[in-house]
Amino acid sequence: MQDDTAPLRLPEGSCDCHFHIYGPFDRFPQQQEGRFTPSQVFSAEDAFAMWERTGATRGVIVHAVGSGEDNAVTFDALKRFPDRLRATAILDPDVSDRRLDALTDAGFRAVRVTMIRQDGKPVSTQGTMFEDLVKLAPRIAERGWHAQLWIECSDLAEAAPALEKLPLDFVVDHMCRTMADKGAEHPDYLGFLDRLKTGRYWTKISGADRNTRTGAPYADTAQFMRAIVAAAPDQVVWGSDWPHVGHTEATTPDLQVLLRLLHDCVPDAETRRRILIDNPARLYGF
Repeated sequence: MQDDTAPLRLPEGSCDCHFHIYGPFDRFPQQQEGRFTPSQVFSAEDAFAMWERTGATRGVIVHAVGSGEDNAVTFDALKRFPDRLRATAILDPDVSDRRLDALTDAGFRAVRVTMIRQDGKPVSTQGTMFEDLVKLAPRIAERGWHAQLWIECSDLAEAAPALEKLPLDFVVDHMCRTMADKGAEHPDYLGFLDRLKTGRYWTKISGADRNTRTGAPYADTAQFMRAIVAAAPDQVVWGSDWPHVGHTEATTPDLQVLLRLLHDCVPDAETRRRILIDNPARLYGF
């Protein structure tokens, strides 16, 4: 019988497809990003130490909005650890072709696009927006990039016709950033699942701590994770969202709780292997 109290570990070669790094601030100054502005340095080496506790060996840095559009802190990490890291960039639509080529060669594979709204209005006007993506799409498509979308399922339903005119595939953050009380049977969430089945969309089974209404152990988000895996297991990757900026000390997730949720929602070891190893290799070119 499995000991439910024993620490869980991911299989060798697992990829953490959503984490952030910050600083050192004397080399990589940060802009203010409200509650998402950390007060301490979180380096690639710090992430590796976290991975030693979980079993992950590779990862995808999601460049933080507060770290600026030069992507410098992430570029530096990719140059130092090319075999272990890939990344998602924030781009100005006027970025030069020469810079795009340099970012691609370093290991950037996507642009991070902010499309999340609250009460019908954009939550943030920082970073790369949809209008920027329209301008960037032909050039990043030539380089094999995709668009990583921070968007909620009802907003995706509205935006999809315009998105799908672009020559890109899409990775949707945090299970489509849908709050748990909306329910995985909501028509717009079912529409999101149908998009995963087309093969043009992917998602990250991450962010349970951001989508929950009940808090740890995030049982109210399990319905979404299970629905995603049942719909399109080959279009799914996993991420820790370390270092969980924006949380208070009391609400910062325990990584073991996140791993337990993953194992509970994806009990089949072979399916977990696809999500943790095979799918990231295809998506990010490891």
